[in-house]
Amino acid sequence: QVQLVESGGGLVQAGGSLRLSCVASGSINSINQMGWYRQAPGKQRDMVASITSGGSTLYADSVKGRFTISRDNAKNTLYLQMNSLKPEDTAIYYCNAYSISLRYRGDYWGQGTQVTVSA
Repeated sequence: QVQLVESGGGLVQAGGSLRLSCVASGSINSINQMGWYRQAPGKQRDMVASITSGGSTLYADSVKGRFTISRDNAKNTLYLQMNSLKPEDTAIYYCNAYSISLRYRGDYWGQGTQVTVSA
């Protein structure tokens, strides 16, 4: 199994910055890809950014040029640097890991961290 713990959320004014962190533990060698998702009230959970084990990244159009995803394999930590935040970025942000092992192939999720951007 893989455990994911996010941190770094909070309240920030529009135009400000936050950095989210996600520490992975457990069967981390089974992790193939990691990413950040977000869910606003009344909306579905959407992908924000993802990064493969090889370092390839993918971003939602709404955050391109403002957010940067990165991972520190030595620290088993995934980051999301969020700049130029907008009120529409307000959501619960979830860390995701896609795991491939003999026993299980699928997603793991963190508990989520709230990001609130005031106008």
